Amino acid sequence: MVGAAGLTDLRSRRIPNGLTLGILVCALVLRAVEGLGPLAIGVGGAALGLAIAVVLFGLGALGGGDGKLLIGVGAFLGYEDFVSALLLIGVLGGLLGLVEAVRRGVFLPAALNAAGMIRRWVTLGRSGVTRTLDSPGAVAVPYGVAIALGAIVWWFWGGQIL
Repeated sequence: MVGAAGLTDLRSRRIPNGLTLGILVCALVLRAVEGLGPLAIGVGGAALGLAIAVVLFGLGALGGGDGKLLIGVGAFLGYEDFVSALLLIGVLGGLLGLVEAVRRGVFLPAALNAAGMIRRWVTLGRSGVTRTLDSPGAVAVPYGVAIALGAIVWWFWGGQIL
């Protein structure tokens, strides 16, 4: 299901609500079958995914479908593995953004915009530029691909790859 979400995001730049809800429900049901402890770990992962998604969505750095996908992935992986997998997801997302900027021939403007956004976040809005996915010239990346690939790789190989 996570792979389908990534492919759907790649093709249409959208992730259907039914798919993200299905991922969350399946994760929690499978964890509940194992007992209350695994279920609590899954709920904790989903809550962490929600917190990260709300922040990134509020900053305009992540779309709503991507955020909902993070919640489902958090539920599947549980909060402990989810924290570790986020590093891999972030690296894959960065590489995907780099490939997309180079493919479009806008690497330098994209890098300068990213630097301005980071400066704004670090200075809590006192300096830098405010850019979102809707800003003119923004390089939109199907981040669901990075989330799906990172989650799948982490699920099967976990900490062995890092």
